[in-house]
Amino acid sequence: MTRFIDFPSMSRLVRSIGAAPLLGELADALHDDFLRWPEFDKTARVGSHSERGVIELMPVADSTRYAFKYVNGHPSNAARAMSTVMAFGALADMDTGYPLLLCELTLATALRTAATSLVAARALARPGSRRMALIGNGAQSEFQALAFHLHLGIEEISVFDLDPAATDKLARNLADWPGLRVRRAASAADAARGCDILSTITADKARAAVVTPAMIEPGMHVNAVGGDSPGKTELHPEVLRTSRVFVEYEPQTRVEGDIQQLPASFPVTELWRVLRGELPGREDPTQVTVFDSVGFALEDFTTLRYLLEQALRRDVGEDIDLVPPGETPKDLYRHARSARGEGAGSRAA
Repeated sequence: MTRFIDFPSMSRLVRSIGAAPLLGELADALHDDFLRWPEFDKTARVGSHSERGVIELMPVADSTRYAFKYVNGHPSNAARAMSTVMAFGALADMDTGYPLLLCELTLATALRTAATSLVAARALARPGSRRMALIGNGAQSEFQALAFHLHLGIEEISVFDLDPAATDKLARNLADWPGLRVRRAASAADAARGCDILSTITADKARAAVVTPAMIEPGMHVNAVGGDSPGKTELHPEVLRTSRVFVEYEPQTRVEGDIQQLPASFPVTELWRVLRGELPGREDPTQVTVFDSVGFALEDFTTLRYLLEQALRRDVGEDIDLVPPGETPKDLYRHARSARGEGAGSRAA
C-alpha cells in the first residue's frame, strides 16, 4: 500500500505537529541531509516553459529512497483566483521501486523553503540578527517570518509588497505571535533600511532588480528566494558582485538563480560545503552574504521523508492501491479482462 496525503490531510498533519515545531524539526532534518550531500544522485530540475509560467520535475535519490516533485510557477494565476505555485511529490523505495508516499507539496513546499532559508541563515547571517525585511508578502511570507522569528531570534520584520492586500494578509496572520513586531514599509528600500537580514520572495517571472546596491548595508545577509527560473531575477547584478554568494546546487542555480546574470566564472559556494565545515561561511561581521536560493530536489526528499514518518506516527492520510497487487505480478491482463470474458466468447459469436 502507498500512503496518500491530499491537501486536507496535509493541513491536518501540519496543524497536528504545529507550524513552529515543524519548521524547526524540518530545518534540523534538512541540515542532516545536506551533510550527506555526496551520497545523493543529483540532477538539475527539468522545466517546460510557456509564456505564462513553467512546470518542472525535480528528482533526487540516495541508496535507499527516490523522490521527485512536480511543481509549477504561474504568476498570472493570482488574477484568476488560482495558486501561482502548486506541487505534489512521491517517495519510493530504491530496492524495489515501490511507491511509499504520494503527497501534496504546495503547503509543504512553503514550509520546506522557509526551513531551508533558516538553515542558510544560521550558517551565514551575523550572530545576534534581530531585524529582517520581507519584500514580497504572498503565500510563502508567513512561513519565512515564523521560521526566522521562532528559530533565529528575529524580533522585528519590515514588510513591503506592491499589493497592499498581501501586506494586510501578512500582518493579520502574524498579529497573534508574541514578541514579533511587524512594521509596514513604504517601499522596498524603506523595508531594507537598518535590517540584518533582507528576504525577497517576489513572484513575477521577470528580470527585475527588486534589491539595488543602495539598499545593501555592511554585514547584511540577503535571503533571495523568489528568483527560481530562467529570466526571473530579484537582485541587481552589482549586489551579487559585491557579496559572497552561496547556492544549493550550482549547475541548477547558474541557469535559474540570480547569478544567471553573471558570467559562469563568477565564484559561488555550495551551502553544503559550509555546513560540513569544508569552506568558510561569513568571514567577518561587515561582509555581505547572499543565499541565492532556487529550491533543490534534496529539500523535497527530506520533506517527503519527514512527512511520511509523521503521517504514519499520527495516522494521517490513507493507504491506497496505487500499483497492482503483487500476488500474480506476471498476469497484469487479468485486471483488464471483463467479467463475461471478451476473447474466445466474442470470437464464437
